[in-house]
Amino acid sequence: MADPTIDDIEALVGPATPHFALQLRARVEELIRDLPPEHEVRRHGEERMALLEHLAYASSKADEGQRESPTRQGW
Repeated sequence: MADPTIDDIEALVGPATPHFALQLRARVEELIRDLPPEHEVRRHGEERMALLEHLAYASSKADEGQRESPTRQGW
């Protein structure tokens, strides 16, 4: 596979929503994993990963509301 580009990262991050932000962050992380630390695309990917992580927690917190019962299907 060719080296990833900034456009590749933006294609993943652009349509991000809080619900899928952590899944997209994982994909960006995988995409840049083999790039050296000083690589421009890796630095951009790391910045976008931070943005995705912030987005994931921006609209809700796990400590709000009642706790789910461990007996609930899918818990």
